[in-house]
Amino acid sequence: MSTAPDTLATPTTPTAPDVLTLGETMIALRGSGPLKLGGTMEVSVAGAESNVAIGLSRLGHAVRWAGAVGDDETGELVLRTLRAEGVDVGAATRDPSAPTGLLLFEPRLPDVTRVHYYRAGSAGSRLTPAAVDAAFAAGPPRVLHLTGITPALGPSAAEACRRALRLAREHGTQVCLDVNFRSRLWSSDEAAEELRGWLPYVDVLIASDDELPLCLPSRPSPSETEPEKSLLAEGIRELVVKLGARGATVHTADDTLHSPARQVHAVDAVGAGDAFVAGYLSALLDGADVTKRLDRAIITGAFAVASRGDWEGAPTRSELGLLSAGPGTVVR
Repeated sequence: MSTAPDTLATPTTPTAPDVLTLGETMIALRGSGPLKLGGTMEVSVAGAESNVAIGLSRLGHAVRWAGAVGDDETGELVLRTLRAEGVDVGAATRDPSAPTGLLLFEPRLPDVTRVHYYRAGSAGSRLTPAAVDAAFAAGPPRVLHLTGITPALGPSAAEACRRALRLAREHGTQVCLDVNFRSRLWSSDEAAEELRGWLPYVDVLIASDDELPLCLPSRPSPSETEPEKSLLAEGIRELVVKLGARGATVHTADDTLHSPARQVHAVDAVGAGDAFVAGYLSALLDGADVTKRLDRAIITGAFAVASRGDWEGAPTRSELGLLSAGPGTVVR
């Protein structure tokens, strides 16, 4: 019997999607306290790229996710959740010889959560370029969204990302890269070596301010205080810098725009960056200008911070205005 991953039989969306994204989505277990003490755990799914996919779907966009899961019950939960959220999983694959990855969240302080990964050798780490070919064959997207997490999972996943970049160029697809550096997956030197090779393909680069050096064409010297200019000179059309509680800034060849964060009661910061990306890409797809893109990103990020879970609090389009409601507002 073959052990090669099988493309799912689920019908694909008949028209090209607005966004294609690919990466690993895992089973997420959320504890109520220190894991060594036991207790109950909540079961969900989580993955940076699928978080963005769900956020975009809730905002009314057609999204295709080309990831890989194990041929197991946890993989079924991943696919069922994405289908339920309106994400096209027709180009996803089941791998009969590797498990779906696992993610454990361990809250230790009100504002501090430890994350534990069990993803070595997982189905997601074995994502293949063939899965990317299938995703594009079903209809090239308007935007390809990648993160710096996927290439860190293993050689096959990294090659799948490179294949996606090449196909995006062939089809005239815009490329958005969220650096999303994970020190538990690879070193900063490894990340820099890989991601710098991606820059010629990238239109929209999203990163936190401490991630910018990973994308620079060379290691910055202490005197280089404007990495933004260096990245724009590399051909990046829009450089979006996430600043956490300080908001975000967008740099283009013509202007620099800053927006402060929306003030909300912070409940869980996990997934806020992905929600921010979903808002930004949503407004880009709508043809909104940079100011409105940044504003929508700030709003969707605020929804995530104010809700528990990676993606559960992502707003629908009709809910975007709720942040303007006063304290104690009851919508009837």
